[in-house]
Order: sequence, then structure tokens, then C-alpha cells
Amino acid sequence: MGDVKPSLRWGVEQKLQFIEFRLFWEGHVNRSDLIDKFSVSQNQASGDLNRYIALAPDNMVYDKSGKTYLRSSSFSPLFLKPDATQYLSQVRSVAEGIVAPEDAWIGNFPAFDAAPSPARGIDPVVLRSIAIAIRRHEAIHILYQSMSAPDPEWRWISPHALAFDGFRWHARSYCEKSREFRDFVISRIMEARQTRPPADPLACDSAWNEILELHIGPHPALSPNQQRVVELDYGMNNGQVTILVRQALLYYALKRLGLDTDPAARKPQDQQIVLLNDKAIRGAVQ
Repeated sequence: MGDVKPSLRWGVEQKLQFIEFRLFWEGHVNRSDLIDKFSVSQNQASGDLNRYIALAPDNMVYDKSGKTYLRSSSFSPLFLKPDATQYLSQVRSVAEGIVAPEDAWIGNFPAFDAAPSPARGIDPVVLRSIAIAIRRHEAIHILYQSMSAPDPEWRWISPHALAFDGFRWHARSYCEKSREFRDFVISRIMEARQTRPPADPLACDSAWNEILELHIGPHPALSPNQQRVVELDYGMNNGQVTILVRQALLYYALKRLGLDTDPAARKPQDQQIVLLNDKAIRGAVQ
């Protein structure tokens, strides 16, 4: 199969990607799959399958007994690069109730579940107000409950980005009260009201714009075989992998990776990775 992909309309290419997704992950695809997923007619579904055959004739064969197209032994994707992360993200989204099973591209889900995470009580009206303020480059008046104060207080912030720390969503914002950039947990914003132009000329959020490199390697106290499996687990090459992270999100990244404490404080089997450029990174923690 050649590397040159034909130029097609977005809707057409999406259906061809879907055909390829089903062939790669499930080994078969038929007209009813396209009808159910894209709400097309039988004739349209047949046309999409015939178009795929014309463009990738060696990728599938028709099974008359099963009335379905099967992945051929010479299958080579033309429209979709198989991606384990993308497949598992669909499984996870369904497990967490974010996406309905019928909205995913997976036809036959494996048995699955996910460790539960508490749902964050984000008010959609508040989130909409924050998103609009970001888009318009405006300051917004919010009622915020900080963990450093007993009661919520009104303050003006100028949000410029949303950030996810692995558990909670934040609004990365300039705070007029503290006169610095901070992370505001969106679920702690009780109310958002009027907006206006920022009162202070906004400086560059250097911590947001600076990208740091975390060089991660297997714990040196693990056995050679254990180190090799950790390398495979994290997709390492030559004993390390580089993870890019904004300085503003460094604290959260280190905590999520278990790198926020001294590796010697835990058993190597529990703390399987270490930060190879630890000295360079620690000075950047805010």
C-alpha cells in the first residue's frame, strides 16, 4: 500500500477512516455499521464501501456466508494510523460516562471498567463565562472559594487558558488582587458575572509559555529485566523518555507521575521511574 493518501472531502474521508478503524480493531465491517454510525442510506453505505475497495483493493475481502467484509492478510492502513491511545481513550470515555457506547467507533467493546474518580461539580454557566472571557481577552468578576480563606470572595481575574491537572480543571488567569498569574479551580468558582477590559496591562505568563523537558528513566534499583519492562511501559528509547510540560503545570505533572518526593522514600517496585534531570527541574517548581 502506498504512502500517498488521496485528497477527499472531510465527510467522505471520515467514513473511510471508520471503515479502516473497524477492519483493524475488529477484523470486519459491513453496510449496517456505516448506516448506524453515519445515518446514511443502504446505497450510500454500499457506495462508501465500494469507494474504499477502489482505493485500497487489497485491504478487505467479502465473506458471502457472513455477508460482511473481512480484513485481509495484506491489510495496510491508508486513511487511519492505528493508535492504541485513541482506542483506549474511547474505552475510557465510555467507562466514565463521557461518551455513549453508540457514539464511539468501537463496535464490540471488550469487558472494561475504570477506577472511579469523583465528578467535579463545574457549573456549565460558569465554564461558559470563563471560556467567553478567554476568547474575548476580558477580565471577569468571580466569586471564588479559596482554601486559604474561610469564606468565598469576589475578585477580578483575566483568564487566558484552561488547564487539566489529571483530576481537576483550572482557569489559568491573571489575578488582579495578587497581581500575578494563578490557577483557579473552576469547580470552586461559585458565580461569575460581568466582564470588562483588564484593569492591568497584562504581562506575559512566562510560566505558562515556558516548556520544560522531563527526562524519565527506570528506577536504577530495579533488576535489568524489570527496567526493560518499565522502558516498554513508558515507550522509552535507550533507557529514557522525554515528557514536555509547561512550567505552570510542572507541580501537577510531578505529583501525578509520583516524582514529587524523594525516590528513596518508596520501594523501587512502587516508584518505578525516576527523574533523570532532577536538579535542573526542581528549581523550576513554583
